[in-house]
Amino acid sequence: MTVTLTDTAPPSTTDLLTGVLLGPEFRREHGFWQRLISTEPFRRPAGGTPEERLELAYDRLRILNLSLDSGARLASDPRALAALHAWLGPVDPALTTVAGIHYNLFLGSLLDHDRVGRRDLSDYLTMRRIGTFLCTEVAHGNNAAAMETTATYDRERDGFVLHTPNAGAQKFMPNTSPAGGAKSGLVAARLVADGLDHGVRLFLVPLTDDTQALPGIRVRRLPARMGSPVDHCLTSFDRLFLTRDALLGSGEESGDQGEFRTGPGDRRRRFLTSIGRVTPGRVSMSACAAGSARAALAVAVRYGGHRLISGTRGAPPVPVDAHRTHHGPLASAMATVFAMTLLYRRTQERWEARTDEDGRTEAARLVDVAKAWITWRAREVIVESRERCGAQALLENNGMTELVTGVEGAITAEGDNIALYTKAAADMLFAAEPRGDGGGPDRLGHPGDLSDPRFLRRLLASVQEIWFARARERAMRAPEAADALGRWNAASGPALRGVEAFAYRQAAEAYAEARAALPEGAARDRLGELERLFATEWVARNSGDLLAAGLLSGDQIDELAETGEELIAAVAAHARELADSFALPEALLADWPIAGPGYADAYDDPQGPWTVPPADAR
Repeated sequence: MTVTLTDTAPPSTTDLLTGVLLGPEFRREHGFWQRLISTEPFRRPAGGTPEERLELAYDRLRILNLSLDSGARLASDPRALAALHAWLGPVDPALTTVAGIHYNLFLGSLLDHDRVGRRDLSDYLTMRRIGTFLCTEVAHGNNAAAMETTATYDRERDGFVLHTPNAGAQKFMPNTSPAGGAKSGLVAARLVADGLDHGVRLFLVPLTDDTQALPGIRVRRLPARMGSPVDHCLTSFDRLFLTRDALLGSGEESGDQGEFRTGPGDRRRRFLTSIGRVTPGRVSMSACAAGSARAALAVAVRYGGHRLISGTRGAPPVPVDAHRTHHGPLASAMATVFAMTLLYRRTQERWEARTDEDGRTEAARLVDVAKAWITWRAREVIVESRERCGAQALLENNGMTELVTGVEGAITAEGDNIALYTKAAADMLFAAEPRGDGGGPDRLGHPGDLSDPRFLRRLLASVQEIWFARARERAMRAPEAADALGRWNAASGPALRGVEAFAYRQAAEAYAEARAALPEGAARDRLGELERLFATEWVARNSGDLLAAGLLSGDQIDELAETGEELIAAVAAHARELADSFALPEALLADWPIAGPGYADAYDDPQGPWTVPPADAR
């Protein structure tokens, strides 16, 4: 799809790059959120205790809800949910967390399982009650198959008895306290009827009123965690009776009063259907991490341009970003941030375009891998950006500390990254993968051109092949007596490296698609420089393996280093323009002092000696 804008004036380079990053309809998809975070209720407050910041997050959630034309429409639109995360993440990570839970996991699941509109959702649409989601248990983490919370069918009362059988079955980390107002939750529990296990399903459960947990429910706040202040809790149930309509079903349940039975079907499939909102949640985590990385990098680029340091002897001061040691890491980060954002959009489009079971499986795998890769890369970019801003970026009022800690939550949320990589690695280990889209040789006899993005992408595909080949070889070499775990342990190290290479390859292909959508000109040149820098640095990191495989020559290894330096200089020369393409509202940046040239004014002291005239001048 060609990037087009609706302005009558020819689009600028910045506008074209914004369209590449945020999509050809970025004003429609993102304009509401850009305007919302520029309004006074979402401006950065001064200080505040964790409890005050938590109260502010819930207050903002209600303001957000009042600003919507329809909460149900937001919950039904994965693109809007992702945009919410991308823009609110840098502003208020606590708000982003509770909003994502309410609109996606809670309200979205209710809408998905109630397509005929039988259930009254008015309490949740008006936020008389805030929704939360209770799946993970203390002792089981990502292992939902071992879930122990039960919902046992009670024939006499024609309902379910929800119970937590032991300490390990307590629901872990949902925001179930009365903070922010009355709460209801979707609780994942093992459905038991007539002694038979019907698998894990979701149940709608009122949890608290405005002040305390309801009878039969125990809620305890967890210790303070790193990052934004969310009311994470342990939640348990003491033989709590639920009416029959508490079960979120897919129409498979039947039976008259005092009867309950389910139709034939795979229990795992039913469970995955029940928690289907986790996948859009992972897309949203990618959007949130990419948005936070863009914000941190934009601040670092601006700060580097107006933070002056002493020049060489006798020379005037120069901006700190005049130094290669400063702008080099930020140029590499810029190439990574564009890659993260483009991969997120590629993933979103692939998920939306799925048409059959095979397509769904491949799209879901890409969602999982992209979520892990993007959130890990976001942590690297945010930490690098923070360091480039020195001690100033350690102060909360400069906006970066919340981003540093907030990305850790995204790495764990909606499935721990290593678990997502592991599942993808197991699925891909013996799957045949195409070698790429051409542009290079199979072996050294006809070397490719390192300035050709097609050749670089073929090298990226080769890195993926190399690591999966090693993983397969190690699995085959495992002793005959080795069990499945032993064989997996032998293969898992290189297999995870293969998944990482797969993510880099997907990001490089997203770059190529985006560049092809741009018209000839400066914007296409800028994106091409970023694309080549991204691919060249990854190839350089794997150059030893590519050399050993005969896919690179010794001369090309030397050329990689020189090419990388040239591309860093090219990207750094346009860093501010590239950062401006992130389209961050000036109101947001104004709340972070180091983002502006007058950052020192934030430390002015009206009682300082420079403001008081000397005694002899009075």
